[in-house]
Amino acid sequence: MLEAARTRIMEVYDSLLEGADPRVAVYPLMGSPVNMTAILIAYLAFVLYIGPRYMANRKPYQLKEVMIIYNFSLVALSIYIVYEFLMSGWATTYTWRCDPVDYSNSPQGQRMVQVAWLFLFSKFIELLDTVFFVLRKKHGQITFLHIFHHSIMPWSWWWGVSHAPGGMGSFHAMVNSLVHVIMYFYYGLSAAGPRFQKFLWWKKYMTAIQLVQFVLVSLHATQYYFMKTCDYQVPIILHLIWVYGTFFFVLFSNFWYQAYTKGKRLPKNVQELNGKVKGASSNGHAVSNGSHKHLENGTKGTIHQENGRAHQENGSTHSSKMKKA
Repeated sequence: MLEAARTRIMEVYDSLLEGADPRVAVYPLMGSPVNMTAILIAYLAFVLYIGPRYMANRKPYQLKEVMIIYNFSLVALSIYIVYEFLMSGWATTYTWRCDPVDYSNSPQGQRMVQVAWLFLFSKFIELLDTVFFVLRKKHGQITFLHIFHHSIMPWSWWWGVSHAPGGMGSFHAMVNSLVHVIMYFYYGLSAAGPRFQKFLWWKKYMTAIQLVQFVLVSLHATQYYFMKTCDYQVPIILHLIWVYGTFFFVLFSNFWYQAYTKGKRLPKNVQELNGKVKGASSNGHAVSNGSHKHLENGTKGTIHQENGRAHQENGSTHSSKMKKA
């Protein structure tokens, strides 16, 4: 029975590889899913077990200069990826509706293959986000959402690039890269130090930008279900994109609610103050406008200091270091 199951699994595996685009096979990591899966397993092992044990009795690494270079390099790479997606079809020949994959060896078809692979490769580079969290001992940032997002994207996109590099299914990659231009620019400024604090007032809107991304991606994929005919060659990719977009919208919405509606991402002293004020009110002790203003003014300096310290870290106030989809 086990032998029969193994044979069946190998048959499915071989059939999946047979459907791969031969133009992609020459790119690094694209020969088979084994190498990329091994990288992701090593990533999970490091961030969940090896890294925390290694750092247990060590002081956190500062890595300020490394973080600045890393983040602004990803800004430049993301801009280039967006440009290449536009020039490979989205700003030239695509209709933004039912756009099939160009499997030809035309210059534009090959250009789309190249940028699709480059987007995939950028997902592996971004695994360093979590590695830096571990080395800087920012364990609170290594959440389920963060790890799931960083590990599932390169794994699923490997199959997308190998079977359908381009066409309708590449829309979410272009949008994701555009979001990452904004996101890594924010993190780059944040890592640069307190003198850039005045430019970081829009931290809260990073999550809003992510939510807009998932809505756009899901709406674009939804078109497929209302078209009478569409010759996009790998429909399962659109189904997965729709599921991912909806699923991540729910997860990021929950983050928004926890972080900004319930105020769990506010500085601790503000949370305690809010709790005391609410507690006093609920016990029937009125809080006068004068005393309330006094409390606010008394804590303003502390709040400003905590915000300053938070902005010095590369996304440490953003619990999932979001990007992706």
